Amino acid sequence: MKKPTYYGDYLQLNKLLDAQYCLSKDHGEEAHDEMLFILVHQVYELWFKQIIHEIKSSQDFLSAPKVDNKQLSVAVARLERIKKIQALLLEQLGVMETMTPMDFLEFRDLLVPASGFQSVQFREIEVRMGLRTHQRKEVDREYFLGRLKPHDQEKILKVEKEKSLFELVELWLERMPFTKLGDFDFWKDYQASVEQMLEKDQKVIEQNFANLSPENQQAQLENLKQTKEMFLSIVDEEKYEKYTSKEGQHFSLRALQNALFIFLYRGEPLLNLPFSFLTNLMDIDEAFTTWRYRHALMAQRMLGTKIGTGGSSGHEYLKNATENNRVFVDLFNLSTFLIPRNLLPKLPDDLLFLMQLSK
Repeated sequence: MKKPTYYGDYLQLNKLLDAQYCLSKDHGEEAHDEMLFILVHQVYELWFKQIIHEIKSSQDFLSAPKVDNKQLSVAVARLERIKKIQALLLEQLGVMETMTPMDFLEFRDLLVPASGFQSVQFREIEVRMGLRTHQRKEVDREYFLGRLKPHDQEKILKVEKEKSLFELVELWLERMPFTKLGDFDFWKDYQASVEQMLEKDQKVIEQNFANLSPENQQAQLENLKQTKEMFLSIVDEEKYEKYTSKEGQHFSLRALQNALFIFLYRGEPLLNLPFSFLTNLMDIDEAFTTWRYRHALMAQRMLGTKIGTGGSSGHEYLKNATENNRVFVDLFNLSTFLIPRNLLPKLPDDLLFLMQLSK
């Protein structure tokens, strides 16, 4: 017979609620807001654990040679859960900001050299998403591993040996089969549609020449030329390699092309779920960027221009990490290559039939 389950025992509340010890107790009177500081960070770590749990699940699904709609649907649901958790992470900053800078100063010095840099779980989230140690800015690389204990460094380096979510998404996108079938070559038709769109833009510019100064005329034509070059990078391997030589990580051209195909034809039933999956990745990346930025503002509010407890520049470091630590920038940039619906190449009937069979 099953032994009765007791609420407190199941949740191990004795252990959980006994895990808050204020260091200020050891130095006289307890600082009232230290309890809040500890609890907020512990709750962060609990949610980080759940986020890792959901990311690992998505990694498992994408590691399969073929990802069917059922698996992708579960992965989308788990990414949606991460987004809900991220909303809570943002809300917690508001709770933390009920503590004033003077309240923080009562126990801040006791924390040195502890720092958020040492959140091994958040570092694992970044690595699992696709932000590798060697892809970080120099100062970020230094703080990334240099502030961790040896066993925590080993843990992160072990996770780095696994394929990240970014890499698995890239491989999944590369396997998409729909842009070429028999005589149909989507990218030739796409390029023809782009040329048609740009020719129309050129006519509009030329029609307005009378209202523009020679300098503005030249600027408009130069802008159009750059736009043409930009569109070529999505169909020309050499031009794309030049684009990807810039700092940061990028999808292969085939993966990015297939992602663009999904974005352009997201109305097709088979592509609706992949589109949701990719947009969820963007939402998660954006939410972490927002959280980092809010964290940077909170650090400035609490510390001003003081050095952080971990020895970094505090607010400045966090602000720089906001932009530099994004993962799925390529997906955000896909809007560059979208074209109007009325210019979308018509998909042949045999391809649409194949897409129906692939459901």
